[in-house]
Amino acid sequence: MSNESIALSGAGATRRPLLDKVCGWLSKLLCVAMLIGLQSTSLAGQSHVAEPALNLGDTSFLDAPALPGFVLEQIADGTRAGRIVDASGNTIPGAGAVDATASGQAGGIGNLTISPFLLQWPTLHLFHIPIDQRADLDFDFPPGHFSRSNPVTLTNDNFTIHPYYDITAHPTKRIETSWRVHYLWNSTDHAPPFTSGAESTQAGQAIHFNATVGYNIYKGLWVGPNAYFLSQITDGKVNGVALPNSPERVAAIGPGMVYNYKKWFYWANEYQEFGAEDRATGYKLVLRLTKVW
Repeated sequence: MSNESIALSGAGATRRPLLDKVCGWLSKLLCVAMLIGLQSTSLAGQSHVAEPALNLGDTSFLDAPALPGFVLEQIADGTRAGRIVDASGNTIPGAGAVDATASGQAGGIGNLTISPFLLQWPTLHLFHIPIDQRADLDFDFPPGHFSRSNPVTLTNDNFTIHPYYDITAHPTKRIETSWRVHYLWNSTDHAPPFTSGAESTQAGQAIHFNATVGYNIYKGLWVGPNAYFLSQITDGKVNGVALPNSPERVAAIGPGMVYNYKKWFYWANEYQEFGAEDRATGYKLVLRLTKVW
């Protein structure tokens, strides 16, 4: 064998470990790129984590006054969502045409709300204006039936912390204004619906409030405008990764009334939603009945 051949063989042997290292690094980079691509695909499949059912307009006039005793209350909500909008408020084509079919039916017990802390202040007077206030700390737990395969369920696999502050003021004897301000924190859902394609989801934190201005037109009958507003203040997460630019927001306003006869209260409130982002939007009717002892 010639010296030239020996030299060439030696050079090839020297280059081989370097090529192996380069191929190894390229393989690793390719694997990382594939993982990033798979994660991006899964996150793109769910660009928003919806907030749970909330008190949006369910409470309204004469909200804060309360006395020692017992209360039995029933609230019925009817909502028609004509369209679903994205983060820019634009309608998502075809998103409103969802048919759950028979597999989307559900019945049973929903979430359980526990309030370990409730503070009701005595009526105070500020510049001769009577003011009632209440603070409450609510925890919502999911003891009811839940199925990851059912598109419609009455509960989920996480809990929420949901405190609120409530105030009612009477600027005059016949005028009232009530405000209930909520904060919402959601825990991680480790068993989201299979259709989400995710191992875990977590809805973002949010603030929302209900507001009214009522006028006492006759004895126990109050009428006036009522409104609510919801704004998500942190991004939701899928598989522990935040989804940017996915705020949920909506506002609503409409007419309402409450009639008080002895110890019975009857509420009827209607709302038209607007300014929605990343959620369904339409109109809502709330009927509420309360009996106090």
